[in-house]
Amino acid sequence: MLVRLLAVFFTVLALAGCDINAVPRLDEEVKASWSQVQNQYQRRADLIPNLVETVKGYAAHESQTLEAVIAARAKATSMQLPENVTQDPEAFRQFQENQAGLTSALARLMVVVEQYPNLKADQQFIALQSQLEGTENRIAVARKDYIATVQRYNTELRTFPGRFVAAVLYPDAKVKETFTASEAAQQAPAVKF
Repeated sequence: MLVRLLAVFFTVLALAGCDINAVPRLDEEVKASWSQVQNQYQRRADLIPNLVETVKGYAAHESQTLEAVIAARAKATSMQLPENVTQDPEAFRQFQENQAGLTSALARLMVVVEQYPNLKADQQFIALQSQLEGTENRIAVARKDYIATVQRYNTELRTFPGRFVAAVLYPDAKVKETFTASEAAQQAPAVKF
């Protein structure tokens, strides 16, 4: 009888020490971080039509660049994300590629803007450019936070005792996807004067 009581006591003590709620808590943190990433991408998508309209007035003959931005925005915002996108490597990769395409189109647009001094001095454009720059920074921070949250979650699923707690209590817990830099993003930009 004493042995059984000691076994129960040590089992309860071990479970209390291994934080049996870590997996669902971290899973919720990942979901919240992912929502913030999507929120920042949506903010950028909402700003782009205003930016494009402002630039159109000054750079009407640069329609190819403007159309590329519009197409990239449409592609990035029309993608139907599956509910488990953070666990689906292919869907996550596609989401990342669409957002990278939009980032690239915006970079080309900014190069076009450099050719129009009047546009660069326009207060509306300056405000929109500032908002877009702030949004890009927010996206970077949201992605950084998401990566850190996923790292904690995935580490919990792969280390002792989290691995065993997840296997017994949360068998549906799966490793989450994280952002990776594309080949193009790893290349240093060429600066020419």
